[in-house]
Amino acid sequence: MYSRIRDLREDSDLTQKQVAKILEMSQTGYSKYETGENDIPTAILIKLARFYNTSIDYLLGETNVKERYADK
Repeated sequence: MYSRIRDLREDSDLTQKQVAKILEMSQTGYSKYETGENDIPTAILIKLARFYNTSIDYLLGETNVKERYADK
C-alpha cells in the first residue's frame, strides 16, 4: 500500500535513515511505514506530501497524478 513512499524516497536518492531524520523518528519506525507494517499517521502523511511536493492522495494510491495541485 505504501510502496509510493519507498519509490519517492529512492527516486530522490535518499536512505530510510535520512527520511526518518527529516520526520524526526527512527529508521525502524519509518521502515514499518514503507512495508505497511504500520499505518502512516496523518501528520506524517502531510510532512511526506510537503517534502516530496505531491498530494496525500498520490501517497495513498488514490490518484496517479504526482503533482501536488493538478491544473484545473
